[in-house]
Amino acid sequence: MNSVTPLAAGRCHAALNPLHSLIYFAPEAEQEYTAAGLEAGRMPYFAGRAAAMGPVGAGVVAATFYNFSPGLVARHIPRAWDLAEPKELLSARLTAVDRALRRLLGDGLPDEPDVREAAGLAATATEVCGPAGRPLYAAHAGLPVPEQPHLALWHAITLLREYRGDGHLAALSAAGLDGLEALISHTATGKGFTPEFARQSRGWTEQEWDAAKERLHGRGLLDSAGHLTARGNELRREVEETTDRLALAPYAHLGGPGVERLTEIGSRLTRTALAAGAFPPGVFAQG
Repeated sequence: MNSVTPLAAGRCHAALNPLHSLIYFAPEAEQEYTAAGLEAGRMPYFAGRAAAMGPVGAGVVAATFYNFSPGLVARHIPRAWDLAEPKELLSARLTAVDRALRRLLGDGLPDEPDVREAAGLAATATEVCGPAGRPLYAAHAGLPVPEQPHLALWHAITLLREYRGDGHLAALSAAGLDGLEALISHTATGKGFTPEFARQSRGWTEQEWDAAKERLHGRGLLDSAGHLTARGNELRREVEETTDRLALAPYAHLGGPGVERLTEIGSRLTRTALAAGAFPPGVFAQG
């Protein structure tokens, strides 16, 4: 087996992840979820992603999603389960994924040899993913694999993403960062979401945001201007290194050539999706 470095695994994740996360911005998702009975707005995100765990309470969703305001979660969960059963939402989600991917990548997507190859490679990578300490991964790993290649690829990418995400939460917790502190310190790196989008989309008030910034300042992680200090940068680096280490196993199992090929195909598909407008402007920081 060819060795795979954390850097190569991280590149593969970066190439694949947008193909999963685009569903959270696709209009098809809200259309399908509301047709299933949910209310428009934030409810489809929480219920759609949590449905794999069954009709769980707001505490479970807040814990596994981590950086969302528990108050925001509680406004939608568990009420969502009174409007639509989780199994109905899982079906609606796949329908939305199918529609969104075809719109962004073309109706011929299911028949592309590269898509079928990538689905097989990603599925191979997931073979060594274990459920211990990985609740969102474990929930999604219990779902059936879709038959169509593009949906099978999306499913496998979802497993890899949630497996990594569960490990990331463990790393954040070990670093002593609560959900809001993790969110603020990440936006301070200049990567990911813009601060204003992060605050609003995660349901935090300006007062809560400012109080968390003060906590981080008190720990010497942010300076008075809200920028990461040397210690703050070091802590974020430690978090990402731990996350990379905890997420390495599936890529090491796939092997170097497989990871390289999966990254190549994923990068091409992601570039096409981005060019087609998979994400709205003003969401992600530039640079």
